[in-house]
Amino acid sequence: MWPQIPYPPWRETCAALHLYSQIVGKYRLAHTPWLNHSWHATLYVAADGLTTGLVPDGPGGIEIVIDLSAHAVRGAAADGRSDRFALGPMSVAEFHGRFRELVHAIGGVPTFHGRPNEIADAVPFAEDHRARPYDAAAVERFFAALVKIDGVLLRFRTGFLGKASPVHLFWGSFDLAVTRFSGRPAPLHPGGIPALPDAVTREAYSHEVSSAGFWPGGGGIDHPAFYSYAYPSPVGFAAAPVEPDGAFFHEGLGEFLLPYDAVRSAPDPEAALLRFLQSTYDAAADLGHWDRAALDCALGEPRQPRPIS
Repeated sequence: MWPQIPYPPWRETCAALHLYSQIVGKYRLAHTPWLNHSWHATLYVAADGLTTGLVPDGPGGIEIVIDLSAHAVRGAAADGRSDRFALGPMSVAEFHGRFRELVHAIGGVPTFHGRPNEIADAVPFAEDHRARPYDAAAVERFFAALVKIDGVLLRFRTGFLGKASPVHLFWGSFDLAVTRFSGRPAPLHPGGIPALPDAVTREAYSHEVSSAGFWPGGGGIDHPAFYSYAYPSPVGFAAAPVEPDGAFFHEGLGEFLLPYDAVRSAPDPEAALLRFLQSTYDAAADLGHWDRAALDCALGEPRQPRPIS
């Protein structure tokens, strides 16, 4: 069963969780060497929430987990030290302070950029004292959805031989995403994303992409949805036929959307989501004249090596 995760009832909790993930993600960003397309900064779906993986800080490395099951932030260092604090109603400033104390307690250096990215007119973390709610049941449903979605995106990723990103959560826009690359350079991106340096955006879009993922809501839509876009967007992309029923091109966002509820209510949600991912990639790759014979392959299966002809 895919859980119901309507956005309006937990909008404020979601906004708080978004900002908390930015604080944790910025810590990883500040201590990790730059990797193409900002892949070094992202979070990953784990068994109990969202993890940084091992961050090169402190005594050999530190991992931070935003535990969305037990509702806590946990830190563990490679030398065995650990600490945690509970998630609950609090301000962003309080979360920021507690997180810095946690990192320091396990031997890390809690230095990172102190202002949110990709949020217009955002307040610095340490100055955001507005009380934020925490709907634990909504957070658990969101995490259950992330686990389902992560599995489908991981499977979709296997059907490509070219350069492809990990399946990871970008805390700037709070979306779980996977990206395929044609291998060709892209035109210089115009930039202009709120509170994000143009140099970061242009490096992220230095090469042609077909990217897909999931938003819980916000950013121009008032419901959870899957998305797919191409950069640069090829001629005819917006009019391309895509599947399943319910998928459409959003002119304002410039990308295809598929409401989460259309997937959740489908007889086979995984198959419905794969059809959306594949059909929107087909449109981007065919209209963009990607070398599909060299780049595409069948989806991977457990314990079955990819056949080589």
